[in-house]
Amino acid sequence: MRKLLVCALAIMLSLAAFTPAIYASEVRISVDGRDVQFPDEHPYVDRGSNLTMVPLAFVSDKLGAATKWDGNSKQITISLNRDTIILVIGDNHALVNGKRVDFEGAAALKKGRTMVPVRFISEVLHANVEWQPARNQVSIMTSVANVPKGTWIWDSHIIKQDQEKMISFAKMKGVTSIYLQVDRDIDPAIYEGFIRKAKNEGIQVEALEGRPEWVYESKQEDIRNFIAWVKTYNSSVGPEGSFTGLHFDIEPYALSEWTKHNKAILESWMDNMRLIEKETKGSGLKISMDVPYWLNTIHVPGKNYSMSAWMLEKFDCLVIMNYRNHALGNNGIVENAQVMLREASTLKKKIVVAVETVKSTEGPRVSFYSISNKVMEQELQSAHNQLAHYVSYAGFAIHDFKSWQDMK
Repeated sequence: MRKLLVCALAIMLSLAAFTPAIYASEVRISVDGRDVQFPDEHPYVDRGSNLTMVPLAFVSDKLGAATKWDGNSKQITISLNRDTIILVIGDNHALVNGKRVDFEGAAALKKGRTMVPVRFISEVLHANVEWQPARNQVSIMTSVANVPKGTWIWDSHIIKQDQEKMISFAKMKGVTSIYLQVDRDIDPAIYEGFIRKAKNEGIQVEALEGRPEWVYESKQEDIRNFIAWVKTYNSSVGPEGSFTGLHFDIEPYALSEWTKHNKAILESWMDNMRLIEKETKGSGLKISMDVPYWLNTIHVPGKNYSMSAWMLEKFDCLVIMNYRNHALGNNGIVENAQVMLREASTLKKKIVVAVETVKSTEGPRVSFYSISNKVMEQELQSAHNQLAHYVSYAGFAIHDFKSWQDMK
């Protein structure tokens, strides 16, 4: 028996000696509090440089950057918003926005996969990186600058002017979606040109429409006409000039009948939501709805079920108008968003958290109007740090484009 144990131990030690060093150096990666799974090539610590290396696909999939690989020059280009990083396999330096930056180690090829140093890339993209030795884990908290953002353009006539300037501002601010109100008096070629330019910069454009009266049955024809116009327009311009979704801003609670005849208004609203669901089925269009952050407190008539959950079941995304200018504390951005984020996580749908920059008459803690853009970004970063662990969280939206542009 003793001989068998000795032999078994010898075999185990022998196998350990031939185990590739990479497996002993495997590490875990988390982004915004969520562990990242690597189905193919796993991250590892390079023993020469002591750098944690990750597949290039991680940078695009989890950090949201665009990546490009040039096999001839063995060059990697990573771009996100205003930042561009260029690395060459084997070089211990990179070009960051045109300037040389040296770092230990180098990008590498492993089993046909491009591997890059995760800390260097993450920090250049403004993320915070922390090493947790007890868990053998790299924890990355993304910057709010890199979080997906949407914004509303209500006066679509402005896209007749300096489209490049508008799109440049949107790209600089990390905008990934523009909600553009449709004015059918505008030449469709204007929309097509704007959408093509936006998509070239990684910005999707959703067709925006709606008003409180769209809650009534008498306005169903207006809803049908809007949906039909977008479908017809899209079919005429091809994918690069097409709206990627329909964005509805109805807000029936602005009507005087909301208080007097709440049940009837809710039922009519639901009927029109069913109409939108029916008319857009199979269209391939993403359907988003603007809703107040308190919609979860309103129940479906006769049911113990929130209106927000009912709407999440039907549509892809809710943009909650969470108009507060402070992230934390009572009645802040985080507190007001959490219930609907939990509902959406359960239903596998998405929530965008919207804030206001337009002047408000509802009190001093509603809008970022007259507050600097820097302060708004600090508050959004605080909110992002708390909300990012929800799988339903899909970033922020800033209302609206013009007032955001005008912020100091």
